[in-house]
Amino acid sequence: MITELAVERVEFTCGSCWHRWSVDYDVQRRVDDHGDEWEHFSYDNEPVPSPYTPQGAPACAYCGRRWVGHLVARRPVPLPDDDADTYRSPVPSEGAHRPERHTAPMLHAADHPQPRAGSPAAPSSANHG
Repeated sequence: MITELAVERVEFTCGSCWHRWSVDYDVQRRVDDHGDEWEHFSYDNEPVPSPYTPQGAPACAYCGRRWVGHLVARRPVPLPDDDADTYRSPVPSEGAHRPERHTAPMLHAADHPQPRAGSPAAPSSANHG
């Protein structure tokens, strides 16, 4: 069962060339049938390992080294309450509801401005060690 959905902005700082970049990941938290909790990450609709691990860290575009990312911003996505009728819309059975959603361009995870130094979403330089 899904217990939480969120978009997490993860910042990476290469410890070799000091290039900084950030990426938005979709994150699902789930509880399995045994009660264990799991996180599932995706980037541009593709499953990926956690960016908070060496295996999931993307390579630096300049030198190819990999450095674990850290969370700089987060937006939870509300889970629907099955009992709430508020703000829900029926979808017509003929499938013609908002047909443009099938052909809309992909909103890519890296298509956002980078956090600026000194902004609330940017870490201090003390966090780069």
